[in-house]
Amino acid sequence: MNSLFKALSHPARRQIIEMLRPGPRSSGDIAAAFDMAWPTITGHLTTLRDAGLVESERDGASIIYRLNISAVEEALAFLMDLMGTGQSAPVATKPEESAS
Repeated sequence: MNSLFKALSHPARRQIIEMLRPGPRSSGDIAAAFDMAWPTITGHLTTLRDAGLVESERDGASIIYRLNISAVEEALAFLMDLMGTGQSAPVATKPEESAS
């Protein structure tokens, strides 16, 4: 979970997530939206992929990135639970020790 939140800590990576919400995009399309060097964009995409937020697939000479919805949902559920607005799983309690 820490890698997920670390990945979301950079504004460029949050913008990439926003760009992928409507659907998959090529790395070239993503890079064209930024005024950054290609290796910098590649690093951001790698961080997002390593955190499980995006998935990548080679399509000929291009790499296509898509949002991994389950990872985003997991992060949102965690934040909602943290803020008390989600449905938390019941807290495990120790069974009462029986009197001997």
